Amino acid sequence: MPPREGRHAVWPDRIRAEVIAAVQSAGIEHPWAHQALAAEHALDGDSVVVSTGTASGKSLAYLVPVLSTLLDGSEAPNGRGATALYLAPTKALAADQRRSVKELSQPLGNAVRSAVYDGDTPVEEREWVRQYANYVLTNPDMLHRGILPSHPRWSSFLRALRYVVIDECHTYRGVFGSHVAQVLRRLRRLCARYGSSPVFLMASATAAEPSIAASRLTGLPVLEVADDASPRGELVFALWEPPLTELHGEKGAPVRRTATAETADLLTDLTVQGVRSVAFVRSRRGAELISVIAQERLAAVTSAAGAAGDRSLARRVAAYRGGYLPEERRALEQALHSGELLGLAATTALELGIDVSGLDAVVIAGYPGTRASLWQQAGRAGRSGQGALAILVARDDPLDTFLVHHPEALFDQPVESTVLDPDNPYVLAPHLCAAAAELPLTDEDLPLFGPATAGLLPQLEAAKLLRRRTKAWHWTRRERAADLADIRGGGGSPVQIVETGSGRLLGTVDAAAAHATVHEGAVHLHQGRTYLVKELHLDDSVALVEEANPPYSTVARDTTAISVLETDVEVPWGDGRLCYGSVEVTNQVVSFLRRRVITGEVLGESKLDLPPRTLRTRAVWWTVTEDQLDAARVNPEILGGALHAAEHASIGMLPLFATCDRWDIGGVSVPLHPDTLMPTVFVYDGHPGGAGFAERAFHTAREWLTATHQAIASCECDAGCPSCIQSPKCGNGNEPLHKRGAVRLLTVLLKGAPEKPTEAEKPEEPGKGGESGESRASGGVARRTMAED
Repeated sequence: MPPREGRHAVWPDRIRAEVIAAVQSAGIEHPWAHQALAAEHALDGDSVVVSTGTASGKSLAYLVPVLSTLLDGSEAPNGRGATALYLAPTKALAADQRRSVKELSQPLGNAVRSAVYDGDTPVEEREWVRQYANYVLTNPDMLHRGILPSHPRWSSFLRALRYVVIDECHTYRGVFGSHVAQVLRRLRRLCARYGSSPVFLMASATAAEPSIAASRLTGLPVLEVADDASPRGELVFALWEPPLTELHGEKGAPVRRTATAETADLLTDLTVQGVRSVAFVRSRRGAELISVIAQERLAAVTSAAGAAGDRSLARRVAAYRGGYLPEERRALEQALHSGELLGLAATTALELGIDVSGLDAVVIAGYPGTRASLWQQAGRAGRSGQGALAILVARDDPLDTFLVHHPEALFDQPVESTVLDPDNPYVLAPHLCAAAAELPLTDEDLPLFGPATAGLLPQLEAAKLLRRRTKAWHWTRRERAADLADIRGGGGSPVQIVETGSGRLLGTVDAAAAHATVHEGAVHLHQGRTYLVKELHLDDSVALVEEANPPYSTVARDTTAISVLETDVEVPWGDGRLCYGSVEVTNQVVSFLRRRVITGEVLGESKLDLPPRTLRTRAVWWTVTEDQLDAARVNPEILGGALHAAEHASIGMLPLFATCDRWDIGGVSVPLHPDTLMPTVFVYDGHPGGAGFAERAFHTAREWLTATHQAIASCECDAGCPSCIQSPKCGNGNEPLHKRGAVRLLTVLLKGAPEKPTEAEKPEEPGKGGESGESRASGGVARRTMAED
């Protein structure tokens, strides 16, 4: 990708001269055109989103008007002056921004008093932040649980609040984004109570329709600045497919070398050459594995080189992921900034805006789920304007294989729209309770929270969560209302991982992931050390582990049943139907596989006894008739395998059409489903109430299933492989699968597909799952896939 020249402008004349001087002393003589335009909008009092590329200076675009306003406020004769609130999706990004603000505002003296306020902030510092800080950096979690419920203690800050900065706002999507949208509405309501109306300044990676997404997030009209005027160095972008090995996996399919092993080799080679690199990995376990493998190989390389070798190289590679203790994260961030670390294997916790200038290369282990995320990660390299290298290493997976063989799907397509649904009742209801606990809800508040509010309030009254007195709804319980909303979707208290011998807390894992990741017998990696889970106590949210060195990793297996609660819309697809509606999914982790780390070879399977979990969510599903099966030459013997193969591949391809990651969605295929009475394939949102992904699949079904058909048909294997229809997380061990049957079935299905699902109709009955939307047992366990943890 060729380099690009930059376009300069001048700062608006309303920016204080002291702030411009501070920027110039930091080495920035003139702003880029998009920075100056964003600052102009901010000073005009217009909410604005800056949606430009990585390293384009989005931070400066909002910092300059904010610092200028804080400097004006510091000269006010009374009170604390103007204040600003900064929100980041991760603690690491907030800490990084604090460093930037301190450096930039140093010449301004005591006028800018910045402070981080999050779960790691010592109790003794919190009162000072509330009383004296005028630039508070926090995250949506702390705003939701700490600041808003305690708003009387924050009254002077909220009364003077002029700007709310929302960094990396494209990350607020799906259920998490929907929760944050309601948290921001609660913030706006309290600000109005104290007499302020802050301007929202947002920064986002390049995204489709950024102003629309930002407006849905904040509930306000938002202007957009999307013309990137910053220069860019040349970027060499490589698409890398790992080679086939001599091994054979399930059903005799050829096995490719894993993306984890290939990425570890690349990180090793780059480190040996002194190239500063980050390897982005989808899972926490993957980040740990890559760092361990790279460290071992670097130690072997330097040992073979003898005295001439740099024996410290192995110590200059590390892992970075969520779940680490705060002091561990801070130490790694500092080592990366100082250059002490040369290579880092990181999860997306490091993707979001942390200034790691000076990187030469980025290795991406597996497609990260969206084009927006891909460009965000690739943009970490070359941040100082120099040429850079980005490598996407394909996993043995339908979508990754499709992309490395169809690069136009990456390079010739715009990034995705951000999907969020603030009206999701599973999201809205707990925030109405939290808002009522903060200040009693009145009729005047209802439009702020959206059109679904009026219908939910009577239900919350019936559940005895709210009570109407005179003209307002009040919170009725003694417990904290904010605890009802789990904005990260963790599904309960995080599970603490404790070392049995020492009692030391190693870290945490989300409750929703605990069954699959810290079950008894699971391999857990932490800071390069390997542990085996000895016991999982779900009631106490504790997993007990001890250090070990097994020659394998573990992968959980599960089963799923699904029932239709209500069909919202149906579209004829030839004789078949395409549907969208509400479902109930019952999932249970039943066993785990032990796989050899480098090759993925299965070494054995062990049973587990864990309780089932239920999920009410949204799904898209399609059915086929007997005539369509006859036309596709799919007989009863291969029907289950054909449906199962189509389901696997369609789940793998959906992230190309919806702003989701594979772990956001699940799927089920059933040769005869009791609610539809037909062969049916379901794809559902993996979050309570839905996240908008299945709805997006419904509206792009023709394109989505066409790409699915192409991905299976163009694969060179004979009977199916991980590159087309096999899934490493299949609850049924990839049995049965029938590749050719899936191709023929999708061919017939697509012949009857309308151009767009515009002739959608509401069914006569409220749903096929029983009267009043009640669930019916779906009769047995269906085939299902969830993506990598």
